[in-house]
Amino acid sequence: MIHSMIRVADAARSLEFYGRALGLSVRDRYDFDDFSLLYLRDAEGEFELELTVNAGRDGYTIGDGYGHLAVSVADVEAEHARHTEAGLSPTPLKTLQHQGRDLARFFFLTDPDGYKIEVLQRGGRYL
Repeated sequence: MIHSMIRVADAARSLEFYGRALGLSVRDRYDFDDFSLLYLRDAEGEFELELTVNAGRDGYTIGDGYGHLAVSVADVEAEHARHTEAGLSPTPLKTLQHQGRDLARFFFLTDPDGYKIEVLQRGGRYL
């Protein structure tokens, strides 16, 4: 996979959030008459988050079929503390178990447009 796209209402607000929360920065930007495409990436990977900003739209309704984006981090507890200190309102840290074994340790963030982002401890199946 190469990217996932979400529609956002305010490019500057979204860029500030994704830069501060996940360390993503703009790798490419394409402005057209009616919309802009911004491709964000972190320093570690090649997968991109495409932000689409349509002119004349104040927001979007997120459908009930949408789940979340996910990122893995080396130290989920440190990231949770950093997000809390930054005022990004992460959900409490949780551990998901399967057949008596820890499967995942994670928390969620919500971006300015209401999209959910799962932040997972790197390891096991979550590399």
